[in-house]
Amino acid sequence: MKPVDGVTFKPGSKEELLPDFDPAFPYIATCAELRSGSIAPWHWHQTLELFYMEEGSLEYATPSCHHLFPAGSGGLVNANVPHSTRTFSPQTGRQLLHLFDPSLISGHQGSRVEEKYVLPLVTASQVELIPLHPEDPHQAGTIGLIRDAFRLSPEEPGYELRLRSVLSEIWLRLLETAGPQLQARQQSSRHSGQIKQMMVYAHEHYGEKLTVTDLARSASISERACFSLFQSHLRMTPMEYLKNYRLQMACRLLTQTRRSVGDIAAACALGSSSYFSRTFHETMGCTPLEYRNRNKNHKE
Repeated sequence: MKPVDGVTFKPGSKEELLPDFDPAFPYIATCAELRSGSIAPWHWHQTLELFYMEEGSLEYATPSCHHLFPAGSGGLVNANVPHSTRTFSPQTGRQLLHLFDPSLISGHQGSRVEEKYVLPLVTASQVELIPLHPEDPHQAGTIGLIRDAFRLSPEEPGYELRLRSVLSEIWLRLLETAGPQLQARQQSSRHSGQIKQMMVYAHEHYGEKLTVTDLARSASISERACFSLFQSHLRMTPMEYLKNYRLQMACRLLTQTRRSVGDIAAACALGSSSYFSRTFHETMGCTPLEYRNRNKNHKE
């Protein structure tokens, strides 16, 4: 199981970059060590994200919902769904994740399994997140399968077949759990695409002086439509999203480099050192240097 620390993006598309993801067997298991107050910025990936909360609590946000997952719960983030996460508990936590391409279950494109069981869920734009809680007996069984699947060893004979088998059983259970959502009217994916375009533009140009006009132009929409989409899908204004993303990039620079606070403020377009420090403290509850000292992981 590969440990991960933060989100790394693919150049250009700004999808999450998944390390060691092999198309020959499109699956990886990762372990995220969660620090108190840590945030994963908005991102997406074509793979399915199936997870189990081993320790601590984690809030997931998607364009249409926020959901808190305490220890012992789990869930699925559907393919290509923008999402972010935030920890709230004072203690650290641990999240285990299965990340896999739908083809691992469906087999070749156009197969009957894909048509009957995979595409109905993967293409359902209204199904962004499927939460699973142990209080529900059926969901508790699904959580147990998710948890136990991490115990399979790649060194065991038949590992790939065993893993695909248990993921297929989990998938069937998820289809049952998502039944009410699947029956709901599907929303157009056009707005999701426009949000992604503006997120990509913000990610690529966050170090520059940006305006709402710039973001709107990147998706070929009006400023009014830009405000409306950010408010309805991400529950924040475009500039709030941009500020939050800049702060997350600043967090990464603070923990992974030895650059000065002034240099980081300039690199992330966060103004002067004093303004950056004040804004950082208001959002993160500590100064930039305090954050660095708590989370040291210098690579330079």
